[in-house]
Amino acid sequence: MCLSTVYENTEDAANVLMGNVTKIEVKDNLVVLTDLMERKLEIDGDLVFVDLIENKAIIRQH
Repeated sequence: MCLSTVYENTEDAANVLMGNVTKIEVKDNLVVLTDLMERKLEIDGDLVFVDLIENKAIIRQH
């Protein structure tokens, strides 16, 4: 299983939005993150970067 960490704007520990992310969905202007425990976080923003090898993603909030 591949779990990712999602950051706001830059890859920095202080900018972690959610860890153990299993799913990233983009719906309208929302980025919806779902973690291993099925918790969801909706963010008004854009998916900027995803690295599937390093298991990380960056979102820019509106």
